[in-house]
Amino acid sequence: MFDISVSDIVAATGAQALACADGRVATNVATDSRQVGEGTVFVCFRGERVDGNRFAPQAVEAGAVAVVVTAEPSPELLSLAREKGSCVLRAEGDDPEEFMLRLAGLWRGRNPQWKVVGVTGSVGKTTTKDMLAQGLSARYRTHATAGNFNNLIGLPLTILGAEATDEVVVAEMGMNHKGELSRLTACARPDVAVITNVGTSHIGLLGSRENIARAKAEIIEGMRPSSDGDVTRSLLVMTSDNDFADFIDDGFAKPAGVETQRVGFSPDDDVRAEGLALDEEGLPTLGLVFSDGQSLSVSLNVPGRHVVSDFLLAMAICDRLGVDRRAAALAIATMPQTHMRLEVVTAEGKPRMIDDSYNASPSSIAAALDVLCSMSCEGRRVAILGEVGELGDEAARLHGYIGAYAAAKPLDLLVWVGEKDIRHAVEAARTMGFSEDRLEVVSDVNEALRVIAPILREDDLVLVKASRSAGLDAFVKGVLA
Repeated sequence: MFDISVSDIVAATGAQALACADGRVATNVATDSRQVGEGTVFVCFRGERVDGNRFAPQAVEAGAVAVVVTAEPSPELLSLAREKGSCVLRAEGDDPEEFMLRLAGLWRGRNPQWKVVGVTGSVGKTTTKDMLAQGLSARYRTHATAGNFNNLIGLPLTILGAEATDEVVVAEMGMNHKGELSRLTACARPDVAVITNVGTSHIGLLGSRENIARAKAEIIEGMRPSSDGDVTRSLLVMTSDNDFADFIDDGFAKPAGVETQRVGFSPDDDVRAEGLALDEEGLPTLGLVFSDGQSLSVSLNVPGRHVVSDFLLAMAICDRLGVDRRAAALAIATMPQTHMRLEVVTAEGKPRMIDDSYNASPSSIAAALDVLCSMSCEGRRVAILGEVGELGDEAARLHGYIGAYAAAKPLDLLVWVGEKDIRHAVEAARTMGFSEDRLEVVSDVNEALRVIAPILREDDLVLVKASRSAGLDAFVKGVLA
């Protein structure tokens, strides 16, 4: 909750005040009229199906201190606002995203005491963010991105949701176009940052992995140069196995005066893991080693070898910000699994489901298949995989890699869900010799529920993984219903 006068909002955002009562103060912001109450700034977004401007009168009636319209307001709205003592503002350029960013930037500027941690990368952002929030909470009052509210709307909501009494803000920052992270980092102004990796997510929009690396490196633009007098400022942490780490370090971090650290499995890493092992449920145990030689034994509650890198990234920042190492590691080790992110769920008489249906990339599908095959299973191992979006001209090649990787795993049943790009995965799996009697292809989630759900058994272990657009979360819910 923030505390900003409407006059200051107008000055900071460039909005035009079309009707306004003197002395009004805003305390929260909403983009959904159902969330409006006293003190709310309601920002009208114009979507494909719903125009938020239609709900401006409803927001005024609900007590909004201001409504931010993105179209010419009606005389009736202006009259109602004057009657209720509310304000009507028109966003500059009718751009509600820029309005939100500027408003959040104003609140960030009024709270220089916050340590802001920015998290970006192709995969692993949400897990790393959640681990950071848990670890940092062992010492600080911490506010973090809810779910994966990481875009041009979600990031401002995260900043505006932080209290002046908070000490650390962990902000996940996503992107799918060049320049988006530049806007996000200018708003959040991170003190320390993480780039989890540079993968192939959004390669169809950005053209190449080098362009993706350049776009991820935009997070550095909002960071200030390191200072000998304040060691908690301007740190960028990456994994040492990131093949673009040197590119980002040399081309972007060093010229900006931003220090970098590496984590991983090498003796040269600032924070490293050794002796990594997975138990029968795929849960990692490792030795956590710091550059000063101190080591801790840690067992994580999130399955998969790949989450160790996320853990190391989180621990490097917790350590830099002065959190007791043992306390931070324990807080992360006991954190609950994130919903729809390798979340193991079941119901009486139903199969165990590894619900990883929130999103996908080729590398995260490979990691999820590794988890499936590392966990104990009394029945069949079943993988239900859908299409990966935003791969552009690389879709055929990358879906082929997914198909080949899946074909090499010891699966009892492999189900492909989709029609367009999934055919390349199916062809690759068949080419690699995956048995036809263990392979099924369905067109969408509804056909999967009709054809595949009835043949699953109670002792099966079932991975469900695809891009969000595939809607495979509905399959998980349908099976467990």
